[in-house]
Amino acid sequence: MDLLTEGVQDKGIFKAVFMAGGPGSGKTYINSQLFGIPDKGINVSVSGLKSVNSDKEFMFLLKKYGFDPTELATYPDNIFQDLGAPISQGGSGLRDMAQDLKDQRQKGYMKGKLGMVIDSTGSNFKKVQRQKKELEKQGYDTYMVFVMTSLDVALKRNTERAEKGERELPKALVTKSWKEARKNFGGLKTLFGSNFKKVDNDKHLKPKEAIHAFSSLVRRYANKWVNEPIKNKIGQQWVKDQLRLKKAGIK
Repeated sequence: MDLLTEGVQDKGIFKAVFMAGGPGSGKTYINSQLFGIPDKGINVSVSGLKSVNSDKEFMFLLKKYGFDPTELATYPDNIFQDLGAPISQGGSGLRDMAQDLKDQRQKGYMKGKLGMVIDSTGSNFKKVQRQKKELEKQGYDTYMVFVMTSLDVALKRNTERAEKGERELPKALVTKSWKEARKNFGGLKTLFGSNFKKVDNDKHLKPKEAIHAFSSLVRRYANKWVNEPIKNKIGQQWVKDQLRLKKAGIK
């Protein structure tokens, strides 16, 4: 748990960006393009935002308990399903543990006032609403990027996982999650208001094409959000208090 206490003038403090979109929408890819957070390795962007993603915690737990994430595609269906199922259903409980680790990591970041990008399908509206409210009570400005794809593209990308040596998700699961996220689109847009941005990601963009396609979004939204002054009154007051203490020589 890389829990850090950033300085009051460091980048990204009191900024929380939710990434929404169903499986196969390309949230991880868009995340790296918009905020510069790599899929692997160091968990921080040049803008100071840290990634909060239960999938990364799940991969960590798999390795810890002797499973090779790169070989998931070769596991029999029953073993693959048991790895993600809760203990109450006869599974390993690792997915629930991963969710708990993600929640603890997020709380740690909140305690340190760190900026973060929170990965979510957006399929659970009340959960996003609850998290948003909790973050704002702590002084955060909150935003959402909704990555939009058609169901056909989402299913196609899911099928292509096998070609990359990854485990293909059940078609019914992808469809269910896609429909739930799409159903919440209007509600999420209303919830975040002007801090909501939709990104269409139906095209299979090559790296150079992607840089061109998303560069305007980075300038207009990602960089703007991260670098603009804190709007939340609670966050503003915390910064004032810290600067006052710093000026007085109190740490």
